[in-house]
Amino acid sequence: MKNTVLVSGGSGYIGSVLVRLLLEKGYRVRVLDNLLFGGVPIIDLLNNDAFEFMKGDIRHQEDVRRAMQDISHVVHLAAIVGDPACTREPELAREVNFGGSRLMYDIANELGVQRFVFASTCSNYGKMTDPESFVDESSPLAPVSVYAQTKVMVEDYLLSQPGTNACKPTLLRFATVYGLSSRLRFDLTVNEFSKELALGRELVVFGEQFWRPYCHVVDLCRSVLAVLDAEQEKVAFEVFNVGDSSENYQKQMIVGEILKQLPESRIRYVARNEDPRDYRVAFEKIRDRLGFGISKTVPDGIRQVVQAVRDGFIPDPDTSDFRNS
Repeated sequence: MKNTVLVSGGSGYIGSVLVRLLLEKGYRVRVLDNLLFGGVPIIDLLNNDAFEFMKGDIRHQEDVRRAMQDISHVVHLAAIVGDPACTREPELAREVNFGGSRLMYDIANELGVQRFVFASTCSNYGKMTDPESFVDESSPLAPVSVYAQTKVMVEDYLLSQPGTNACKPTLLRFATVYGLSSRLRFDLTVNEFSKELALGRELVVFGEQFWRPYCHVVDLCRSVLAVLDAEQEKVAFEVFNVGDSSENYQKQMIVGEILKQLPESRIRYVARNEDPRDYRVAFEKIRDRLGFGISKTVPDGIRQVVQAVRDGFIPDPDTSDFRNS
């Protein structure tokens, strides 16, 4: 039997996929989640003897300490996620994203947890100084949103810890996520665009020229498994961008991929130049260091979302259930 992994936020968009992959790989899994968006995405896992759920808040020491008992590794996903949600309640975002993360790591270290995998974001790069270049893990960070600022704060805290600490952190800067999950979100670019056009609506695109890297939710979760399976000296106190260098897209390029599958779609572009985030990201480090490669591309994700919408998997994809904001 493999080690027991604690996944904070395990009922969320990424967490509900990750938990299943961990169980498939033979790990025992415990989830700590406050179920802000409900527990339906993982309710079936209560049937699995290798799965355990604890309802709690990462800001509360008693909840965290209880969840950390007899844990080998922590994957910390729980956060107020996304720019709109963090901008609406910035103090809450800092309290949860930074304060809660710091508490999670401190207790993990105190209790002798071996590894602490932190879900960060490529949004930390903000805006490229050279629009023709790619940023990598050594590039300066320039967070422009409250969400990214809180992630950088946690990164700084984790990387400042003594190398002698029992608990070794690894930081994963996730590319912009897309794809199907049991806690599906349609407030993500690829998913939202695909949904709107699959429903036959006109899609209004703002700021079509800005760059972002994209990565399927399954592959983000596979990167966590790659870190947990790696020799500790390869990943301890390391930062990895997670994605693939060929999967950097402008919004107009994503629309182009959707048009290949839905050629009758109606698109309207609205010029916007004020978005301060614009970055293309290189992902060679995780490939070279851990042998990690993606298994799905943006066109694959588009195809999946279009089928899910058109075939009626989701009775009402417009409800707030499918948004974080």
